[in-house]
Amino acid sequence: MPASATKSLRVAVLADSDTRWKWGALTAKRLIPNESDNSDVRLDGYLLRGRATPTARQLQEVGVHADSLREVTAVEFLRAMEAGPEGAESYDILVLSLVGGGVQAMLHGLRSAFAGREKRPVVVTGYVGVVYEKLADGLLLRHGADLVLANSRQDADRFRAVYDGVGADSSSVTEVALPFLGGAPYEGEHEPYTVVFAAQPSVPESRKDRTYLLDRLIQHARRHPGREVLLKLRSKPGEHTTHIEELPYQKLVQGKDVPANFRLVYGHMGEVLDRTDLLVTVSSTAALEALHRRIPTVVLTDLGVRETLGNHHFVGSGCLASWDQLDAGHRPVPDAEWVSRQGVAADGSYATAFDAGRERIAKLLARPGGLPPLNPYYTPETAPGYLPGILARHHLGPDGVPLPGAPAADKAPGPVRQIVRRAARGAYRHGVQRVAPVIRRMGEL
Repeated sequence: MPASATKSLRVAVLADSDTRWKWGALTAKRLIPNESDNSDVRLDGYLLRGRATPTARQLQEVGVHADSLREVTAVEFLRAMEAGPEGAESYDILVLSLVGGGVQAMLHGLRSAFAGREKRPVVVTGYVGVVYEKLADGLLLRHGADLVLANSRQDADRFRAVYDGVGADSSSVTEVALPFLGGAPYEGEHEPYTVVFAAQPSVPESRKDRTYLLDRLIQHARRHPGREVLLKLRSKPGEHTTHIEELPYQKLVQGKDVPANFRLVYGHMGEVLDRTDLLVTVSSTAALEALHRRIPTVVLTDLGVRETLGNHHFVGSGCLASWDQLDAGHRPVPDAEWVSRQGVAADGSYATAFDAGRERIAKLLARPGGLPPLNPYYTPETAPGYLPGILARHHLGPDGVPLPGAPAADKAPGPVRQIVRRAARGAYRHGVQRVAPVIRRMGEL
């Protein structure tokens, strides 16, 4: 066993939303070499300040706890990482659970922060769920991490093909699985039979389509009064998750006449799935959670099978169906081969899904002389018209060094600054959810 696996490990996760915090923290816990030593692991969480910074309620609902958790800007985080091997922020593993541009900025910033150090952490990144859009763009923005995690065999093949296709090193691609799969396998119908619609913040996007789905869900409840029909929501009005939600279902349902067996629910997805007999969605990752537990799962075709909806990812799954079919009693049967390629691990192989990642991290931690500098594909030479803008959004120069005037990390924000920050964030969310839709509708007149 490597010496680094026998000592206390320090792990850091930088996340920019509630779902990415969940993915990053759970991934970190599953990737620790020799999981029997979990009691000797310290996990520190950093929440990147921005429009989707999770609220205390969202963090509690996620249910993943850290030894410390604080909100930071990109520059504050980099300065904490720069403290060095003898400082308070010396880590063995660092998980970047961010949008692609955020990952790229941190890779360049960390390369600069770790310059001249004998030791640096193993840097890990990946995707929160199904990768159904911007494959090349998102992957190349993540290139440069020591491990780029693929949640399935299919994703691992696609990721390597993209990297090899542009002449980038693809050895970082490591096949694992979604870290939040689990729960007891489905053993039969509950009393009452429960149908759950897993809502998504931005899919579909238009008021017309979202209202259609809501109306069909309510109609299903009326057609089947003996069933419990639940609309599972990701966030409350005013909160943001990974994607912006301009038209929350909570507001769309206001004023509608709904039957007694229909209701809105929040909470941990796994706990909702404990009582689910049929999971319905457009393209949510919740479908993979349900398939892992062998819960009947439907991916809706009512709005078409389209790349913009993400349900094209489920072509060949056996799960595609419409509300008309569900109303008539259809129960989907997933295709075993498709499920096997998606990292769902419904066959019981989930326990070993992270072995390759653990082994790779253990080898990197034990590497003589430490790790080489981070080496992203994008550089000022390969992407001079793209990279500087990505770095500047996080107050970094083309060399990854913080720009003059970037926020300092030497003191916590005072009470007045905290009040102003909360007010600004609330105003932004109000603009997204109230003002922007009105302006858009006026533009359509």
